[in-house]
Amino acid sequence: MYVTREADYAVRCVLHLSKNYEQLVSVNDIAKSIHIPKSFLAKILQRLMKKDIVISVRGIKGGFQLAKKPQYLNLLEVIEAVQGVSAANICAIDKKKCSLSNKCSIHPIWVEIRAMVEKRLREENFEMLLMRKR
Repeated sequence: MYVTREADYAVRCVLHLSKNYEQLVSVNDIAKSIHIPKSFLAKILQRLMKKDIVISVRGIKGGFQLAKKPQYLNLLEVIEAVQGVSAANICAIDKKKCSLSNKCSIHPIWVEIRAMVEKRLREENFEMLLMRKR
Protein backbone atom coordinates (compact mmCIF):
# COMPACT_ATOMS: atom_id res chain seq x y z
CA MET A 1 0.00 0.00 0.00
CA TYR A 2 1.25 3.42 -0.95
CA VAL A 3 0.26 6.33 1.30
CA THR A 4 0.04 9.64 -0.53
CA ARG A 5 1.38 12.87 0.90
CA GLU A 6 -2.22 14.04 1.24
CA ALA A 7 -3.14 10.96 3.29
CA ASP A 8 -0.06 11.43 5.47
CA TYR A 9 -1.11 15.03 6.12
CA ALA A 10 -4.65 13.85 6.92
CA VAL A 11 -3.31 11.42 9.51
CA ARG A 12 -1.16 14.16 11.07
CA CYS A 13 -4.16 16.51 11.08
CA VAL A 14 -6.42 13.98 12.80
CA LEU A 15 -3.67 13.18 15.28
CA HIS A 16 -3.39 16.89 16.09
CA LEU A 17 -7.15 17.19 16.52
CA SER A 18 -7.09 14.08 18.72
CA LYS A 19 -4.95 15.88 21.27
CA ASN A 20 -7.79 18.32 21.89
CA TYR A 21 -10.74 16.41 20.50
CA GLU A 22 -13.38 18.44 22.35
CA GLN A 23 -11.96 21.80 21.23
CA LEU A 24 -12.34 23.72 17.99
CA VAL A 25 -9.03 24.32 16.24
CA SER A 26 -8.54 26.80 13.40
CA VAL A 27 -7.07 25.84 10.05
CA ASN A 28 -4.22 28.26 10.74
CA ASP A 29 -3.38 26.60 14.05
CA ILE A 30 -3.48 23.11 12.56
CA ALA A 31 -1.36 24.12 9.56
CA LYS A 32 1.27 25.78 11.74
CA SER A 33 1.37 22.92 14.21
CA ILE A 34 1.82 20.13 11.68
CA HIS A 35 3.83 22.18 9.16
CA ILE A 36 1.66 21.94 6.06
CA PRO A 37 0.32 24.60 3.70
CA LYS A 38 -3.00 26.05 4.82
CA SER A 39 -4.57 25.78 1.35
CA PHE A 40 -3.63 22.09 1.09
CA LEU A 41 -4.94 21.44 4.60
CA ALA A 42 -8.28 23.07 3.76
CA LYS A 43 -8.79 20.56 0.93
CA ILE A 44 -7.89 17.66 3.21
CA LEU A 45 -10.31 18.87 5.88
CA GLN A 46 -13.10 19.02 3.29
CA ARG A 47 -12.53 15.35 2.45
CA LEU A 48 -12.44 14.43 6.13
CA MET A 49 -15.72 16.29 6.64
CA LYS A 50 -17.39 14.37 3.80
CA LYS A 51 -16.49 11.12 5.57
CA ASP A 52 -17.72 12.38 8.97
CA ILE A 53 -14.27 12.27 10.52
CA VAL A 54 -14.19 15.98 11.37
CA ILE A 55 -16.83 18.64 11.81
CA SER A 56 -16.60 22.33 11.09
CA VAL A 57 -18.01 25.31 12.94
CA ARG A 58 -18.06 28.61 11.07
CA GLY A 59 -17.42 32.02 12.51
CA ILE A 60 -14.79 33.96 14.41
CA LYS A 61 -14.59 31.33 17.16
CA GLY A 62 -15.08 28.50 14.69
CA GLY A 63 -12.73 25.80 13.55
CA PHE A 64 -12.51 22.05 13.22
CA GLN A 65 -12.79 19.18 15.65
CA LEU A 66 -13.14 15.44 15.49
CA ALA A 67 -16.62 14.09 14.87
CA LYS A 68 -15.97 11.26 17.34
CA LYS A 69 -13.55 10.35 20.08
CA PRO A 70 -10.01 9.37 18.99
CA GLN A 71 -10.46 5.77 20.12
CA TYR A 72 -13.23 5.38 17.54
CA LEU A 73 -11.12 6.55 14.60
CA ASN A 74 -8.54 4.28 13.01
CA LEU A 75 -5.73 4.89 10.57
CA LEU A 76 -7.37 2.99 7.73
CA GLU A 77 -10.52 5.09 7.66
CA VAL A 78 -8.55 8.35 7.65
CA ILE A 79 -6.23 7.18 4.87
CA GLU A 80 -9.10 5.86 2.77
CA ALA A 81 -11.12 9.05 3.34
CA VAL A 82 -8.43 10.99 1.54
CA GLN A 83 -6.91 8.63 -1.01
CA GLY A 84 -9.53 5.92 -1.39
CA VAL A 85 -8.85 2.21 -1.31
CA SER A 86 -5.33 1.23 -2.27
CA ALA A 87 -3.14 -1.83 -2.51
CA ALA A 88 0.31 -2.88 -3.70
CA ASN A 89 -1.28 -3.97 -6.98
CA ILE A 90 -4.56 -2.85 -8.56
CA CYS A 91 -5.71 -6.45 -9.03
CA ALA A 92 -5.94 -6.79 -5.24
CA ILE A 93 -8.62 -4.08 -5.30
CA ASP A 94 -10.49 -5.10 -8.44
CA LYS A 95 -9.91 -8.40 -10.25
CA LYS A 96 -11.56 -6.94 -13.34
CA LYS A 97 -8.59 -4.57 -13.79
CA CYS A 98 -6.35 -7.49 -14.70
CA SER A 99 -7.30 -10.21 -17.14
CA LEU A 100 -4.77 -12.58 -15.57
CA SER A 101 -6.10 -12.42 -11.98
CA ASN A 102 -7.79 -15.82 -12.22
CA LYS A 103 -4.64 -17.50 -13.57
CA CYS A 104 -1.92 -15.50 -11.84
CA SER A 105 0.01 -17.27 -9.08
CA ILE A 106 0.94 -14.01 -7.35
CA HIS A 107 -2.59 -12.54 -7.28
CA PRO A 108 -3.50 -14.30 -3.99
CA ILE A 109 -0.34 -12.86 -2.43
CA TRP A 110 -1.33 -9.29 -3.41
CA VAL A 111 -4.76 -9.87 -1.91
CA GLU A 112 -3.24 -11.31 1.27
CA ILE A 113 -0.81 -8.40 1.65
CA ARG A 114 -3.64 -5.92 1.19
CA ALA A 115 -5.71 -7.69 3.84
CA MET A 116 -2.78 -7.72 6.29
CA VAL A 117 -2.04 -4.02 5.82
CA GLU A 118 -5.70 -3.05 6.14
CA LYS A 119 -6.06 -5.16 9.27
CA ARG A 120 -3.04 -3.53 10.86
CA LEU A 121 -4.17 0.00 10.00
CA ARG A 122 -7.66 -0.77 11.31
CA GLU A 123 -6.17 -1.91 14.64
CA GLU A 124 -4.43 1.44 15.27
CA ASN A 125 -6.79 4.07 16.59
CA PHE A 126 -5.82 7.66 17.30
CA GLU A 127 -6.01 7.32 21.05
CA MET A 128 -3.40 4.56 20.81
CA LEU A 129 -1.23 6.76 18.60
CA LEU A 130 -1.39 9.58 21.15
CA MET A 131 -0.31 7.20 23.89
CA ARG A 132 2.67 6.04 21.83
CA LYS A 133 3.88 9.57 21.28
CA ARG A 134 4.11 10.34 24.99
